[in-house]
Amino acid sequence: MRWPRIIFLATLALIFGALLHYTLPQRDIARITGTEIIRQDFSGLNRIFYAQGDSGNAQTESRDLRLINAVLASGAVMVYRNEDTGFGWPPYFKLDSADLHAEAANLTSTGADPQWVAITHYGWRSRLLTTYPNAIGIHPVAGPDVTLVPWLALVILLGLAVLAFMAWRIWERFEDRVIDPLRDRAAVTWAKLRDRASGRG
Repeated sequence: MRWPRIIFLATLALIFGALLHYTLPQRDIARITGTEIIRQDFSGLNRIFYAQGDSGNAQTESRDLRLINAVLASGAVMVYRNEDTGFGWPPYFKLDSADLHAEAANLTSTGADPQWVAITHYGWRSRLLTTYPNAIGIHPVAGPDVTLVPWLALVILLGLAVLAFMAWRIWERFEDRVIDPLRDRAAVTWAKLRDRASGRG
């Protein structure tokens, strides 16, 4: 009985952790190398990673997609999409993708004269599924070695930890007051039935 419970809880924690990693805001220090608009085709596999129906024409099989091309401080290349989240999930309420596109174009720089920026985003980059993290904010920083504390993500994680602790305490009390007495009563009833069946009752 112990191992199935451990496996179930570990699977649940893994799924929840992946959801948090995808959804919580992250920041990359990067140099923007250019912006472009491409025609993106959507399939059953990658559609869930893009804007949903409440963000305009997101349900079509193919539509224009704004991209921000960048080089990270580590030297790796990264491509971000720039689309509104609308009022769906995740709840970033981003409605200014056109303005962000203009801002990114204005901050474009070369390797010889770099302009480093912090790109706030959520999501994953998958070349296999053709998905890009969604940029939700850009602001200039002093250089590639600047340290940024993810305050918003930390506050959200702390809030979730407090909620999880409260839920655990409520469940413990429920277990003590309701489940354990029922379990004890069932064990006593089962013992009596077994005694009667064996002729000892």
